[in-house]
Amino acid sequence: MTEVRAFSCSICGAVSTEICVYCTKDTCPNHLCSKCLRCSDCCECDVPLEATGHPVAAEPAEPA
Repeated sequence: MTEVRAFSCSICGAVSTEICVYCTKDTCPNHLCSKCLRCSDCCECDVPLEATGHPVAAEPAEPA
């Protein structure tokens, strides 16, 4: 029988299945930027992230 190892997110401790491409720490989907694949500690994107790690849609500008 093969033992399945569970890794935990280095930021929140949740079960992680991903790894930051920059610092190589384990991270959960909530703390991984889908744009650059870095954890929220390493991400340098100027786009704010939702709790899911996906970029937040920009709100439409109001007419002047």
